[in-house]
Amino acid sequence: VHQINWSEGGCESTMSRFGRKGKPPAGFDYIEPILSSLENELRDQVNESHEGKRKTEALWPVHQINWQRSRYVFDMYYKYKKISKEVYDYCIRMKLVDAALIAKWKKSGYERLCSTYVINTKNYKFGTTSICRVPGHALAPDVIVEDRTTGCQGCASGPGGQRNIFGNKYGQYLAAIQIAREEEAEKRRKQKSGEAEGAAEAAAAEEEDEGPEDGPQPDSIWARNDQEAQLETVDGTPAGGGASSGDVRDTKRQRT
Repeated sequence: VHQINWSEGGCESTMSRFGRKGKPPAGFDYIEPILSSLENELRDQVNESHEGKRKTEALWPVHQINWQRSRYVFDMYYKYKKISKEVYDYCIRMKLVDAALIAKWKKSGYERLCSTYVINTKNYKFGTTSICRVPGHALAPDVIVEDRTTGCQGCASGPGGQRNIFGNKYGQYLAAIQIAREEEAEKRRKQKSGEAEGAAEAAAAEEEDEGPEDGPQPDSIWARNDQEAQLETVDGTPAGGGASSGDVRDTKRQRT
């Protein structure tokens, strides 16, 4: 996890600090709003009161937002081809993303890795790695995994893998959400211009946008409905459903 140096001006001044070190390349503005939002979120989480939390639990947002920010840039470059190599390299160089974690994602079996911390055998007893690296199919049905340092609920690849490895908004795939929203916006734009189903349906779609059914509207970078929350970008890895709240109460929680 890269070191965070906060400035009085918040996330925007933080991003400007990187800009002063080297002018962002063309196209960086496409991903900058999400990166700024995540930087702001991380600052808020670091400054939040940690009363009642374990010392390691207070660090969960640091690990989790680091994963989400890195995953966002990784997906925008490798999966969706939405940013150039110059923009991607800039993010690496400016340490806007975790280069070591991204390097692991490129290796088979590490596609969902939550943090390089959990695979460092020096961090765990008996020279092992975290239990979150144990494939779901190799665990007993009544075991719920939770790494004590990252809060990861399972980042091993293969059958039974977690779609959302943290079980919260930080485990969502923001690139997939952004692309889905852009495609939906384009679809509705065509409807409004008469290129799709006509003006009447376009007006109905616009009214639906204004309703509260889906919760917060797209000003939130995180999922605003179940459909968005189910989006993911790791190919070839079947995602297993997480335990329900009822299951959690009735089973043993195992931490490492």
